[in-house]
Amino acid sequence: MTRNVAIVGGGTSDWGDRDASWKDLAQEGGKATFDAVPDIGPEDIEGLFVGAVQPERFANQTHVAPMVAELLGIDVTEMIARTELACASGQAALRYAWLAIAAGQLDTALVLGVEKMNLGREHMPEVQSSMANVLDREFDGVNGLAAPPFFAWYAQRHMHEYGTTREQLSKVAAKNKTNASRTDFAQFQSTVEEDEITESPEIAPPLHLYDCSGITDGATGVIVMSEEKAREVTDTPAWITGSGQSSMAGNSINNLPSFDGWPQAREASQNAYEQAGIEDPLSEIDVAEVHDCFSISEIIEYEELGFCERGEGGQFIEDGRSHLDGDVAVNPRGGLLGCGHPLGATGVSQALEITQQFQGTVSSDRQVEDATTGLIHNLSGSASVHSVMTLGRDPQ
Repeated sequence: MTRNVAIVGGGTSDWGDRDASWKDLAQEGGKATFDAVPDIGPEDIEGLFVGAVQPERFANQTHVAPMVAELLGIDVTEMIARTELACASGQAALRYAWLAIAAGQLDTALVLGVEKMNLGREHMPEVQSSMANVLDREFDGVNGLAAPPFFAWYAQRHMHEYGTTREQLSKVAAKNKTNASRTDFAQFQSTVEEDEITESPEIAPPLHLYDCSGITDGATGVIVMSEEKAREVTDTPAWITGSGQSSMAGNSINNLPSFDGWPQAREASQNAYEQAGIEDPLSEIDVAEVHDCFSISEIIEYEELGFCERGEGGQFIEDGRSHLDGDVAVNPRGGLLGCGHPLGATGVSQALEITQQFQGTVSSDRQVEDATTGLIHNLSGSASVHSVMTLGRDPQ
């Protein structure tokens, strides 16, 4: 049994360096979600899927899905789970909810992504050490391979192979931070000029401070429903039209297939496009939320998601083709560089942004005109896993 599935709405906590516990964030995100979909309450939820990467280390708490159910007053009657897939944990939770509803196992699910990462300056070494756990700690971690140097390698190689410039990296970060200044929950609320990005402290050459996404606390939720139920709640749902995932070689960097691109992202997106009936992503996708954990990431993703040819990502941003009024609006909410990156919440927030773009409920100065087809993308670990989901105003 395969059924159409839709996101009907959702809500979010404020994101940033929050004086709030993991439980506080879960409650804020859950309440905001139910407030945004007034016809749905905790009593309507049959399935609960919680995206959370490292509550064991950040909050000293495991078994968090039943705890979220308790905090939000939900008696789960059909299915409950916590998903962990590093930075793609939120999209993984959404994917499992979609599959469960499509298979007829339930009709209404809450997907909630939560991460508490800021523990105070005295705990920053512990936070950074925990972040390194998403790589192969035994082999890569002992060599100091955290996220910034890892993505710096990709930037160096992309520059070497294709002539990508430092200025093009700054254009990505400037675009996304400008978009985030129009997003009320974002961690970073002010615009940053391109020269400020280039002149910010160097972290891992060629990446500077403003090329890197933040350490963020936050929670975001969405309500996912079968077609029959969704049509009772809203006239403007976001239909999930396709989904793809690809993992190649493994998690250790010595097994990765490339250092100037991500064939996994290309494979995952092609699988999603085939399900959604998308033949030309550049002309058919209006708005995309992609995983810009570092500015080089978005440039490579332009290429692997099919918006331009391999090696042309730098020129794509330089020509303004990923701006709000470009060929495809990429990261209108500000992406990870602007909104921040509370690991488990990011993918859910991306899906909520596409939904609200379709519904016309985002701020008018970042509204993508007449958007009908959207995409969300996450990478995770050593960029060894890529997850892509397509959404549309019309079900397939």
